[in-house]
Order: sequence, then C-alpha cells, then structure tokens
Amino acid sequence: QCKSRSQTFAIYAHFLFLQVYLRLDQPVTALNLFKQGLDRFPGEVTLICGIARIYEEMNNISSAAEYYKDVLKQDNTHVEAIACIGSNHFYSDQPEIALRFYRRLLQMGVYNCQLFNNLGLCCFYAQQYDMTLSSFERALFLAENEEETADVWYNLGHVAVGIGDMNLAYQCFKLTLVHNNDYAEAYNNLAVLEMRKGHVEQARALLQTASSLAPHLYEPHFNFAVLSEKVGDLQRSYTAAQKSEEAFPGHVDTQQLIQQLKQHFAML
Repeated sequence: QCKSRSQTFAIYAHFLFLQVYLRLDQPVTALNLFKQGLDRFPGEVTLICGIARIYEEMNNISSAAEYYKDVLKQDNTHVEAIACIGSNHFYSDQPEIALRFYRRLLQMGVYNCQLFNNLGLCCFYAQQYDMTLSSFERALFLAENEEETADVWYNLGHVAVGIGDMNLAYQCFKLTLVHNNDYAEAYNNLAVLEMRKGHVEQARALLQTASSLAPHLYEPHFNFAVLSEKVGDLQRSYTAAQKSEEAFPGHVDTQQLIQQLKQHFAML
C-alpha cells in the first residue's frame, strides 16, 4: 500500500521523536510510544522494526523475534529481520533452521564477514562440516576491521573445542586477543584451558582480566570461584560465586557451589 508524502513525513517525525527517549535511556517509554504509533500506522515496517530493536536491547529475544517476523510479513526481503530471526533460532539450539535464514541472505546478495561467521557456526553445529571451514575462511577474508577478525578466531576456537583439539583452540583464542586485546570471553576460555593443564596462576590471572573487562559475564566469576575452591581459598571462592549469581541468578552450578561453601563455613 502506497503512503502519501504527508503520511511518510508523519511516520519519520514520529520515529525521530522516539529516538530522543532512547537517547535518554527510557526504552519502556519509547516502546509504548512505538506501539501507539503502530496503532496509528498499522503494518509500518519502520515502527515494527523499532519495537523489535528495543526488545533485543532489553535482552527479550523471543519478543524481538516475534516482531521481526511481523516485519517479514510486510517486507520479506528485510535483511535485519532475516538475520535476527536466524540468530534467534541458532541460540535456541536450532542451527539447521538458522542456516536457512542465513542462506536466504546469501541468495539476496548479502556478502560480508558477519554472515559467513554465523554460517560457519551454524554449519558446524548442524554437522555440515564440509562448509564450516570454508565459511570461516571467507569470513576472515571479508573482515573489515580487527574486531570482526577477532570474532572469527573466537568462533574458530569454539569449533576446535568441539572437535577436541585443545591446542588449536588455544591458538585460536590467542589470535582473538591479538586482534582484540579486550575480548573478555577469550580470556575466560583461555583460563579454562590453562586450568585443564593445571596452570593455576595463569588461569587465575586470565580470569581476573576477564572479570575486570566484563563484570556482567557470569562465566569468569564462576570459573574463578571453582578455581579458588579447588586450591582451598574459600573466601575468594564465595565472593566470586556471589558475583556469578548476581550476573546470572538462574545458574544452577553457581547456586550449588554457594551451598557447598556455606556448609564448609558452618563446619569451621
């Protein structure tokens, strides 16, 4: 359905007005106003996409995916919606379905590092191993900056862990840090590999770095708590476990560790 010039201007003005609330860090207010705009302009892709983005930023991925599906009902070539729905399927343990969406983007002529990086992961977890390495090779070739290159090496590290090649995984995570020295997840994974080798001090230093770079991640805190508990440093273990629980209240292993530590303290 064609829109008049005045209607297009009104939608654009409404969208710009809502950006003010997003800049003021008021996503709930912006969300309500976006929905009011959608009542006035039903099926408007710009507004539906705006709602989906807010839900995505609020980490409400399921709601974001539903709105991106509504976007595709209005425009089945919308690249952002296809990519985000594909990502949602991947993180819902449905790599085969995610693969269909990413291949659709390839058919549409999208050709960049992020797409081939995601394709590589999907192919690996969907057990299409023949396409995995070639996808990552293209991703490295198409990477436009150090951050993109680091993401590819990080995912290659996960693939190496998946096939049981810990030496390759170690090299991949090291290369991640060569391209992005602030990659907290890579420090955490290197620490886990060092823990497996029995290198306690190296693992401790890597986990402390990861925790300082990304205090919102629960994994470095949890791994530090486990490491400290193993070497008998119960107080540090308990402090780290509390930080892990604060970052991810639903993490069962953290809750169990806290209970074990409380029992230790009660016996002292």
